[in-house]
Amino acid sequence: MAKLQLLNQADAPVVFELAHCDNGMQVAFATLNVPKALNALNLDMIHLLSTQLDAWANDEQVAMVVLKGEGEKAFCAGGDVVSLYKAMAANDGNDHLQTFFAQEYRLDYKIHTYSKPILLWGNGIVMGGGLGLMAGASHKVVTESARIAMPEITIGLYPDVGGSYFLNKMPEGVGLFLGLTGASINASDARYTGLADHFMDADKYGELLAALLGINWDEASSLNHEKLTEALTEFDKNSAQPPKSELKALQPQLTELNTLTGLQAQVDYILALPSDDNKWLARAQKSLKHGSALSAVLVSEQLKAGKNKSLKECFMFELGMSVQAGLSGEFQEGVRALLIDKDGAPQWQFNTVSDVTASAITPFLTPKWDDATHPLADM
Repeated sequence: MAKLQLLNQADAPVVFELAHCDNGMQVAFATLNVPKALNALNLDMIHLLSTQLDAWANDEQVAMVVLKGEGEKAFCAGGDVVSLYKAMAANDGNDHLQTFFAQEYRLDYKIHTYSKPILLWGNGIVMGGGLGLMAGASHKVVTESARIAMPEITIGLYPDVGGSYFLNKMPEGVGLFLGLTGASINASDARYTGLADHFMDADKYGELLAALLGINWDEASSLNHEKLTEALTEFDKNSAQPPKSELKALQPQLTELNTLTGLQAQVDYILALPSDDNKWLARAQKSLKHGSALSAVLVSEQLKAGKNKSLKECFMFELGMSVQAGLSGEFQEGVRALLIDKDGAPQWQFNTVSDVTASAITPFLTPKWDDATHPLADM
């Protein structure tokens, strides 16, 4: 195993390291380092990552970046919603949520637009805010243990971190289905939806590291993107058989879902799909049935709004929605039931999507800032 040069404290919430390659260039490593919390992303971690990525972007010796999580359980299980709950409970939700989400979206956008290759090691749980980091990486690798989801409907939120953009890029009906059900997908599903590029056995990580250090990296980022793709494609060929895709088998039904008019009809259609012999689909249906009806409407509306928006415009739109989530009460109640009191019995504001009122939805869709004063205007 190559010796890595530690750049900060080994117990920091994000650990930064450098490895020296055979040709004198360097590969940089950023490791989310809160394994007991499944590497959930907090504001401190966001600041650390953003600052270090800027430094590496300007370092001519750094050829590429590897972004991974400490431990085998998770790359990143999402954002630190418990801290957001505490801020909402203290009536400080608006300012804290705006700061958190604005900084998170800036980081996500930075990763999406980073000039150097970023290899994301998608091992274990990748959910919510973790998927926001993953979606923007230029080279997304998933392993046999990858479990990827946007389960915000279970906590009264919606698939943010760019979901308005990347859910719309998926095969017909898939983005809507995943947003409404919060379904957990595997490595093959991730490749099918475009959320991952390569599959690799988790125990090949050491071989991957050795291969990265042996690449004849160039100073030109465009060439390094190609070199990394070539190396990862070789690992694709030599990996074990990936798990069976659940989504691909369901594609005819999801294509049909996309033709239905009206969200209630779409929800009814998903819940009526035969799932006696399909535990994965049954779990997805259960999440939809017991999830927030308000969130379901937000999923539908965000996908419509995101269709014609650029990536930056999607993040700007989502920031307004996320700030509103701190005011509406649904998000706070969802986190309380799942993670604070853990009673599993959220008192949602509406029983069905048909019950959701225009007055509840309009504040989410109404711009809170004009283009000049938007917190992400200079992104």
